[in-house]
Amino acid sequence: MSDLIEQQREHFENISEKYYNARRATNHLYLKKLMWHFFFKNKKHLKNQQLSVLEPMCGYSEGKSILEENIGNLGSYEGFDYSSVLIKKVKEKNPALHVYVQDISTFKSDKKFDIIIIIGGLHHVPSMCEQVVENLKNNLKEGGSFILLEPTHNNIIFRKIRERIYKKNELFDQETEKAFILKDLNQMFLKNGYTLKDQIYPGLLSYILFYNPDAFPFLNIGGKGLVKLLFRIDSLFFRNYIGRKLSFATLSLYSTH
Repeated sequence: MSDLIEQQREHFENISEKYYNARRATNHLYLKKLMWHFFFKNKKHLKNQQLSVLEPMCGYSEGKSILEENIGNLGSYEGFDYSSVLIKKVKEKNPALHVYVQDISTFKSDKKFDIIIIIGGLHHVPSMCEQVVENLKNNLKEGGSFILLEPTHNNIIFRKIRERIYKKNELFDQETEKAFILKDLNQMFLKNGYTLKDQIYPGLLSYILFYNPDAFPFLNIGGKGLVKLLFRIDSLFFRNYIGRKLSFATLSLYSTH
């Protein structure tokens, strides 16, 4: 494990309890439900297919529950994370779940999966994310789906805002976290043989207010009605130029054909 990955692992383990509790907040959960439902509603080819899933950097295995809610029962699931603390917590909640401790930078497997899903993981390994993307292609079946949610920016003002947040907020580790310029993120996948199949830009007002309640508790105002209203407004921009320029996050589906 590299020094930077070890630093990030230690940092996340230090904040893991606060992170977990915040992501049980009502507004956060409701926004997440709306966002993923919007993303999957036009992906009938993935639904009710009993697909095999790999979730690198799985954390609390959030990807598994998201997929089960939106595409139905999975054929199989495998997840790993570099944090033994997180894996222990996941196993305590679900002893039968196939999750284990593994560093993504050294992950090797002969298995191939229908879906690989990473939720906010690649930006924690900025120095080696291209290597990770290249290596994981070996584990994706032909025609498989690589689903990715990552922080992104597409203008210098938002980049400066995020850099300041990473520097000032103790929940972030500035040395090991780096959001992507969206063009660079897409190019990284394209040059490694992936095709971009779909992309939305959900990091707008509802995301800013409700997606990171642990980092910005003062923004977590109102109830589910406000979340739904702001999400509906935001969704008008999820697939257009305005949303792309203003979004703090991007949700993508890449494929191997």
